[in-house]
Amino acid sequence: MVDFKKLQKEIMRNRKEKGFGNDIPSDFCRAYEELSEAFSKYNKGQDGVAEEFADVVIFLLGMSHNLGFDLEKELVDKIEKNKNRKYKKEKTPDGKDIFIRIKTPEDP
Repeated sequence: MVDFKKLQKEIMRNRKEKGFGNDIPSDFCRAYEELSEAFSKYNKGQDGVAEEFADVVIFLLGMSHNLGFDLEKELVDKIEKNKNRKYKKEKTPDGKDIFIRIKTPEDP
């Protein structure tokens, strides 16, 4: 498994070395921008989608560090939570399958 804390330290070292501050609102926007770039490349059939995903993860790890979150723990916990969720399959108006989460008392 990848050591998120080690990656976070490297990300923060690089940010400091390059002169980037710790502007959380800006980082949210930049992460969104990188995800948008990934979608655009995917949509156009261009190379580089995975690299844009990596940029998104870099921003998420940096923000998690700055906000004091243990993103690795949160990710592992969320994967486990999703394993126990129930979904129902429905159709969109154009006939595509979509999955709707069934809310339960244990998972509202």
